[in-house]
Amino acid sequence: MAVGMSRTIDGKVLNSERAGHFMMEVWNPIGNVGVITAFNFPVAVCGWNACLAMICGDQIIWKGAESTSLVTVALGKVITDVLKANGFNSVLTVVTGDGPNIGAAMVQDPRIPLVSFTGSTAVGRGVSADVHRRFGKTILELGGNNAAIIMPDADLELAFQGAVFSAVGTCGQRCTSLRRIFLHESIYDAFVARMVKSYKNVVIGDPMDSNTLMGPMHSPNGVREYLQGLEKIKAQGGRILYGGK
Repeated sequence: MAVGMSRTIDGKVLNSERAGHFMMEVWNPIGNVGVITAFNFPVAVCGWNACLAMICGDQIIWKGAESTSLVTVALGKVITDVLKANGFNSVLTVVTGDGPNIGAAMVQDPRIPLVSFTGSTAVGRGVSADVHRRFGKTILELGGNNAAIIMPDADLELAFQGAVFSAVGTCGQRCTSLRRIFLHESIYDAFVARMVKSYKNVVIGDPMDSNTLMGPMHSPNGVREYLQGLEKIKAQGGRILYGGK
């Protein structure tokens, strides 16, 4: 997509009320683009941001998640090597460190007019406030609450497989993970019963094992948040379906 866009970045030529004059719209690079990414997509999100920034003539300052810093360093080296092999200096600067220090410094630095942040909604609110306080711009991809709506005329087998995998795959740690299901009352009982049975057979374990469907949580903090979420659901009278070993 970025390669295609690089050939289609255009401006406008506008008429002027002054004779012999016209107005022209020209896009200029914004400069430094700060990219702060999360652990669950440690490469992809940087790539999406970096490719668009590069075709616009911008430089990228990338801070990956603290817990995936080796991935950040490795990808930075790959990009630098490719650019140098093709006669270009690197336009990607990699920084590592935690959010409260390194991330906050990027967010508050007026030399970074655009900050792209991927992470939790709570942190995103702070990022947005800090960047816009200095009249910067933000691109925010924050926490989701994805739902599936399943009606009686749906392909119920496909819907069932999709719902279970979307909720369980990668231990529910993706922004696209399924968190809610709205079921038509005519299929509710049968669908829920099948999900309960399926969850009891979910294989939890080593993600490198081909038989494993659900790997480990990323961090102890993630486990704590998961347990807190369960308690909140229970307090609201919701039903929790889980199983496995």
